[in-house]
Amino acid sequence: MVARTNIAGVDSPEALAEALIAAQYITAPALATSSYLALALGKPLLLEGAPGVGKTEAAKALGGVLGRSVIRLQCYEGIDAGAALYEWNYPRQMLALRQSENSALNLYGPEFLMERPLLSALRNPATSLLLIDEIDRADQEFEAFLLEFLSDFTISIPETGTERATQPPVVVLTSNRTRDLHEALRRRCVYHWIDYPDPALEVQIVLTRASRVAEETARAVVASVGLMRAEPLSKPPGVAETIEWAEAATLLNTQGAAWPDAFARAIGVALKDHDDLGYLAPKLDQILPGQAA
Repeated sequence: MVARTNIAGVDSPEALAEALIAAQYITAPALATSSYLALALGKPLLLEGAPGVGKTEAAKALGGVLGRSVIRLQCYEGIDAGAALYEWNYPRQMLALRQSENSALNLYGPEFLMERPLLSALRNPATSLLLIDEIDRADQEFEAFLLEFLSDFTISIPETGTERATQPPVVVLTSNRTRDLHEALRRRCVYHWIDYPDPALEVQIVLTRASRVAEETARAVVASVGLMRAEPLSKPPGVAETIEWAEAATLLNTQGAAWPDAFARAIGVALKDHDDLGYLAPKLDQILPGQAA
């Protein structure tokens, strides 16, 4: 294996970390190191972590840094190869067949082929980043198929032949760890676990992504969200909820709501489950920020 040291102008983990920050993705150095190594070694990057820690956003930010369009394959239970690779446009084929007077009409020409994410990434490896999102939601049969695709980046289309990527595409996989992934898939990737950011980093994220939020408000919201995450909630607030809660409370405050009432009125931005709201209701006085800018 020949490692590349410079990828689209990024020649070190530190340079990638700086580029991600410029793309408004604030992260710990370890993620930048894993991402850089995946790029340098030409291997997929597997990001695992709880929902809401920023895995998908990391892939989007990486695509922005590299100047590539992000092609997203959202996995779900029951997804099959057809939804991931390609499909024939049967209605268009039928219409062409009815309108054609040419007995030699090719019903399997490129105009009838609908690219799905894997084929699209395979055909555009130099300009795209393939994001395979929430692979743990797909069943194990699809995971085995995906392992085969990632091994040689080749697709066989019975009607037209085999297509192979001219170079390995940049691939990022995410998993919420709702089930264990196969060891063979893990071995093929560079792995990184994304945890909730520490309070100082999360405050920095809020201030970067929500420009109207005062620093004291950001600190208060982050402290409150930290207390919520320590509770046994079914849907603890992620980083996105932290940012949005700070923005929502600030909006209400600018419209006349006093602190901490603004936080309480905007609680639905942070907690989005009826049972979680009911569980925390007796504790809200201790959890909600008391004072903010």
